[in-house]
Parts: sequence; C-alpha cells; structure tokens
Amino acid sequence: MSIVYLNGEYLPLEEAKIPVLDRGFIFGDGVYEVIPVYDRRPFRLAEHLRRLQHSLDGIRLANPLTEAEWSECITHIAEAAETEDQGIYLQVTRGPAPRDHAFPKVVRQTVFIMSTPLTTPPRELVEQGVSAVTAVDNRWLRCDIKAIALLPNVLLRQLAVDAGCAETILLRDGFLTEGAASNVFVVRDGVILAPPKSNLMLPGITYDVVLEIAANQGFAHAVRQVSEAELRGAEEIWLTSSTKEVTAVTRLDGRPVADGRPGPLFWKMHAAYQAFKQTVMRAA
Repeated sequence: MSIVYLNGEYLPLEEAKIPVLDRGFIFGDGVYEVIPVYDRRPFRLAEHLRRLQHSLDGIRLANPLTEAEWSECITHIAEAAETEDQGIYLQVTRGPAPRDHAFPKVVRQTVFIMSTPLTTPPRELVEQGVSAVTAVDNRWLRCDIKAIALLPNVLLRQLAVDAGCAETILLRDGFLTEGAASNVFVVRDGVILAPPKSNLMLPGITYDVVLEIAANQGFAHAVRQVSEAELRGAEEIWLTSSTKEVTAVTRLDGRPVADGRPGPLFWKMHAAYQAFKQTVMRAA
C-alpha cells in the first residue's frame, strides 16, 4: 500500500482526502513539482525546490515548508516506496476556502506528496525513435510556472495520443517552444539547438542536464530561438524529460525526420546521458 504525505501526516493513499472546496480542486489554484529519484536518492533536489519556489512566487503563494522540511518529507516518502527508482510528485494549493476568485484572507495551503515508479524508455523505443505531431502552442503566457491547471497541456498531449504518437511539439508565432510534456532539442548542421528559457516554456531539469553534457562532451550546441522551418528540416529531433530521458523523434507529422532513424548525435548523447545517470544521478 502506497504511503503519501498530506498536510503533516503520512498515511495510505486510499485514506488521503481533501475538502471539495480546496482551491486546487475548484480553480486549479496551485503548483506542482516532479523529482526523479534514483536508488532512493532525489536527483538535484535543491534545483527542483528552487523551481518550486519560482512557481509559488509566480502565483503569489507562500512556501508552506522550509527546504529542510521538504527534504525530510520527500526522503521519507522515497524510503517508504516499493521501488528504488521513483518519481516524487508534490503539489501545493492555496487550500480550502469559500468559492471566490479573489485570494482568501486566510490561506491554509494544502501540501501533498506521493511516489510513483519511474519508468524510462524501453530499448526498442530508444532504437526506433518515436513519432510526434505539431500544434499551435495555445497555452497561457506563464508556462514557466509549473501550475496544476494543465488542461491546455492535456488537450495538446491528447492530439498526439489520437494520432498514435508519443508527443505534441508546440509552435508559437513560428518558433519552437517545447512539447506538451517535454522539452525539445533540434540538431541542424551538426549543432544541438535548444530554445531559450522564457515565460513560454517550463525550465526542465533534464534540459539543463543535456546542455551540461553537451558542454562537457564538446558537442556543438547553442541556446537560441528555433524556427518552425528549422524544426521541420532538422537532422535530428529529441524529446527530453525525467521519464523520456533523451528520446529521438524519427517521424514528425507523418513524415520521416532525416532518414527516419535516430541520428548519430543522438546516439552519442544517449550514451553520455546513460553514463551520467550511472555516475552522477545514482551518486546524488
């Protein structure tokens, strides 16, 4: 039976309950974070908590716990889970209050933490790559806030599911932003291109790792705006996230990317990422 944390208490998932007037339920008024855990050790916890603080600041909600308290709760949940590798999901809402769009005068945040097994791409998917579709990025203008109001992402991700694809790659005003549930890298003329962090994309921790690996391995790379034409004419396209790790897109909108197979730079990055995972992530 899974153990979760809810407002200062550890209890079975089946027993965890919140009031129906919780603003997270009524308005989607809250933020979340997902932290990968390897061998029961959270990876880059400080960076994830900084991103959580950025999200909380973005919705003007006080952080209910100190960094030490977050660390203690997350460690407890990770140690109680059945699997060694996990994804720790945490959520903070503005809590229960009478239904009114304005912030309540007294805020009682709801804090929830749970663990799920961390699944990564199987070998056949790594070798074959995945298909993706494109769509107009019609989300709000604060995508850097990891808000629980994810309906736009849900609808965009469903476009991929409906098409039998792994992801929807988003374009805004003629430029690449990210995927519905991932960051996106493009290879052009042997150079790894990454859209710059802004309010139009979520600053992924795996995004940071990939750029660090590129720098350490001497791979040519640049952080700049990527046009739709560059995306569609790319030599390689990658999806990155804690669950996708680095996954090659080999078909886009029904057409092959280059020769329709994961490219040579992908294989170099994939090998470097797996080495980083074994030597750094598991030693965190």
